[in-house]
Amino acid sequence: MPAPIAEERNRLDREALLDAAEKLFYERGVQAVGMDEVRAASGLPLKRIYRFFASKEDLVVATLKRRDQRWRAALAARVEQIQEPRERVLAVFDWLAEWFAQPGFRGCAWLNAYGELGPSSKAVLAEVRSHKRAFHDQIAAWVDAAGAPVVETVVLLAEGAIVTAGISGDPAPARHARAAVAVLLGAP
Repeated sequence: MPAPIAEERNRLDREALLDAAEKLFYERGVQAVGMDEVRAASGLPLKRIYRFFASKEDLVVATLKRRDQRWRAALAARVEQIQEPRERVLAVFDWLAEWFAQPGFRGCAWLNAYGELGPSSKAVLAEVRSHKRAFHDQIAAWVDAAGAPVVETVVLLAEGAIVTAGISGDPAPARHARAAVAVLLGAP
């Protein structure tokens, strides 16, 4: 009987799988990527992949969950370096502009997944809603700390900038949204 695979090997293989799947799904779309492509990109046999995730849907949800943690943590790391509450809110849009300008930016991974699978996958829809709620709450905390009753407007400007930049391929929507939020927040 073969020896069990070490915990560390499992962790490394799972991370390699999630890295490969996330990259492929984000670049090309979930439905355009077959599991054989995920297998080739991850270097793992399909049997091993399906030990980690029973279905492609499970793999999609796992990539979105992990991306959510990294994405919101990166945003928080940037914003929370700033002491002044008003400037923290504006820093959200500075961070978005940098993200939009990155090579390979394809808009919001959660909206992309929702557009492909949301109507037919309750698990994907739940993960998309979870991310959007968490992003909303993250922005709400910063806007509330700035003392302005404009949470929903700021969230809509952020979401709109993400969608517009994803479609246009231009980071300018972040700058435009930032300018609108600066007006909403008033003078420093």
